[in-house]
Order: sequence, then C-alpha cells, then structure tokens
Amino acid sequence: MFQKTIRLSTKCLVLAAYTVVAFHVPFFRHAMQHMEGGWNAWLLTVTAALLMLGLDFLFYYLLLFLGRFVGKCLLACTMVGNAIMLYFMNGYEVLVTASMMGNVLNTQYSEASSFFSWAMAGYVLLLGILPCIYIFARRTEYGSVRRFLGALGISVASLMALVIVNMSNFPWIDRNSTELGSLIAPWSYIVNTFRYYNSQKKMEAKEILLPDGRIATESRDVCVLIIGESARRDHCRYYGYARDTNPYTAADSLTALPAVAAATNTISAVRAILQPEPSDELYEILPNYLYRMGVEVSWRTSNWGEPPTHFPNYTKISQLRERYPDAEQADYDGVLLCGLEEEIRACEKTKQFVVIHTYTNHGPTYNTNYPPRFEVFKPVCKTVEMSKASRAELLNAYDNSMVYTDYLIHSVISLLRRLPDRRCCVLYMSDHGESLGENNLYMHGVPMMMAPREQVEVPFLIWTSDSSMKVRPLDEVEQYCIYHSVLDFLGIDSPVLNPSMSIFERK
Repeated sequence: MFQKTIRLSTKCLVLAAYTVVAFHVPFFRHAMQHMEGGWNAWLLTVTAALLMLGLDFLFYYLLLFLGRFVGKCLLACTMVGNAIMLYFMNGYEVLVTASMMGNVLNTQYSEASSFFSWAMAGYVLLLGILPCIYIFARRTEYGSVRRFLGALGISVASLMALVIVNMSNFPWIDRNSTELGSLIAPWSYIVNTFRYYNSQKKMEAKEILLPDGRIATESRDVCVLIIGESARRDHCRYYGYARDTNPYTAADSLTALPAVAAATNTISAVRAILQPEPSDELYEILPNYLYRMGVEVSWRTSNWGEPPTHFPNYTKISQLRERYPDAEQADYDGVLLCGLEEEIRACEKTKQFVVIHTYTNHGPTYNTNYPPRFEVFKPVCKTVEMSKASRAELLNAYDNSMVYTDYLIHSVISLLRRLPDRRCCVLYMSDHGESLGENNLYMHGVPMMMAPREQVEVPFLIWTSDSSMKVRPLDEVEQYCIYHSVLDFLGIDSPVLNPSMSIFERK
C-alpha cells in the first residue's frame, strides 16, 4: 500500500482528518458540555471540526511542500506531541495553557520520569508512532507550484467561509476561548510555548530594583521560609481536616492562617511568594533584596521555578546528597536540612534569611516522596495513572506526604530551638494546592479563572521564638504578605514594607 504514490493534498487531508478524530475528543466533549443543545450547537460543533480540519490541512500542506524531509520530521514530532498531550488530558484533565507549557519546559528529568506508564507508552506508540510511519513510508507526489498555490487558495477560502457562517457564535467562542484553545492539538502547545517564552523574556529581561532599606534593629535574627509544593489547606489538621496530618508540629504552638495562592503553577506562585505585590513586572525578589541590604541569604532546593537569584549561597539537593551521602534521608527532602544548623551558627551577620524549597507533596507518585516510616495511612496508590487509582489509596499516599511535610517543619523548628541566642521565625507556605480527583481533576495547573479551590487554597503556618511578635487574626492572606512579614520580622526599615500586608501586629 505504501508503495502506491499519493498526491500531497490527499496525504495532508488524511493526516488532518486523523488529527481531528484521534486527538480532539476532549475538545468536543468540553464544547458539548458548555453549550446549549439544538441546531445551533450541532452547527457550532460541525463548524469547529471543519475549521480544525482546514487549519491542520493548511499547516501540513505548507510544512511538507516547503520542508520535504525536514517537514516530515517536524510533522512526526507533532504527532508524538499530540499523543502525549492527549494522554495527559485524558489522565489528568490538564489544560495546555502558557503556564502549563512553562511547567513542562522547566520540569526536571526526575519529575518528568515519574509520569511514565505503560498507558503513556501505548498512547505514543499507537497514536503517535504509527502515523509517523505513514508520513515517512507513503510515497508522495508533491506536484507543481501552481497546484500548490491552488490548494492554498481553496483552503484559505474555505476557512474564511466557515468563519463567516459562524459569526453569530463568536461571543460564545470568545467566552470559552481559553479552555477550547488549550485542547486543540498541535496548536495549543505550539502557540503556548511561544507565549510562555515571550512572557518570560518580558518578565526576566531586567529585575527592577526596589528602594533601599536598612537594618534598623541590633538583635540576631534568623527567618526560615519553607516554600511547600502542592500542599492543600483542607488536608491540614490545623484547618479542620479529620485526619491527623500534623502530628509532629502539634506541640510547637504554630499559628495557622488561611492563604490563597496567586497561581496554580510553581513558577508563577513562587514568584508571587517572593514579590511585594501583584505585577506583570519582575521586581527585586525578597532574597535578592535582603542580600543587597546586608542580610545573609541562603537557598536550599529540591524543586525549581524560582526567579533568577543574585546571591552566592544557592544549593541544590544533588549537591547536598553528594556532601552528605550517608544522611538518613538522603533520598528525600530531609537532606535539605543537613548541615543547616552549622551553617546558621557560623553566620557572623546579625540577620539571616534561609529559603527551603521542597518537593514533598508533588504528584503523581506521592508515595515516593517520603521515607517508609511515614507511611501511616495504608494502603497507598503506587500508579502514575491517577484517574485509574483507588480514591482511598490516592488520599492515603497524599496524606502521608503531608505528614512528612509536617515532620520537616517540626525539624526546622527543633533546630532553631537549639539556638537560644537568636530570635527565630519559621514561615511555611505552599506554592499552590492540588486536585485529587475532585471533578475528575488531578494535580494542578488549571487557569486561575476557573481553578477549583483545591488548587488555590493553601496552608500558611507560622512559628516564632519571640513571644512579643503576635500574629494578627486575619481571615485570609495572599502570598505577597510573605515579603512584608519577613522585612517586618528582621527589622528592615524600608519604603517597600507595607505594615498592612505584614502578618505581625505592630508594637
């Protein structure tokens, strides 16, 4: 069959039809769920299918006629990309937005590899590799330039006609464009990759320096900020959760404030935690600002996604594992605390700020993020295919990771209690929450305009050795309060400090 020559236009039409049928079930399912029934709904659905068919045909035709072998390679990549995209849409109900592409492009190998499953391999093999064989093996007659231009003209005219016929539905399309656009392959990940890099280029072109401040107090202060990963508020005992997921800090006299994440992806949420206010501009992040003001700053991380840092003491978990190969928790986030007490004691400056960026509650393999002795809720989910997992086992694995997070917070507090000559503070806030099957959603990354509360409501836990630093009884706080609260605790006199955004009562 592959030896028989086929016209390029026919080949592209076959591939376009395959793309619409194979990869757009989530698109049509979403569209049908969000439109009223009747003749107009069917017209809109059919028109959308024809528009996608026409766009894909036009894209493939241009790619193969102009690119020939290179075009085949690029087209094959989109088929594999479409298969992977469909796997995550079906398995995790993700929307492929610009922020989601930021997550994908910044994902470390250790995180990406945790998503591998035989189901994913099946998607790639059957839906991605097989059409690639057709692309390369089927003999193709490319035709003349005149035929090429004629096919382009017919395609463009047909697309314009479909748009004109559907003009009355533009308000509905515009209202649902974010969700629908994120479900169209391959356009969603191609366009949103460019959108992500464009936004990053604008944000990180140059960090905007903030007005100078000064250290106004003489006390020796240590503030430790623990940035959590995917911890949801309603799975903490402090907020009324029935399970005891906070057994270690129970005696530490923590204060718990309800917090709301600024985003449902790590990059944007961590940036919000380190910024003084919401802005599209990249202002000087908290650790950079403190370092410039003369504060000793260190950062320990098993995660990623923070804005550019401008201080020397930045340590990755791989470096700590090399430094402490025999540590009890070398394979887990506990290694982030190795040598921390000695580092704090060796500091000669009066003010010290430490950031510990963890990974403990990130899915899909929650059960691999904590040592075996923290598996208090059993049995646990051990599959990456969360949608096929037992709901009870999934919750058990996630709650065990929350217990381990509690242990890490308690360990930091215990470490600081051994430093009576210093005024100490621990702030724990998660970057965003996590869906665990509610409304068939898993993990995080849903756009804020439609994000469920499970991905937005996060815990904010506070401990201080200074009994005079009272935490205000706030109903709810934003992540930007971290910036002002840290400046307040460390005694930094700065025009940046907004007392109304600090969690501490004014003396």
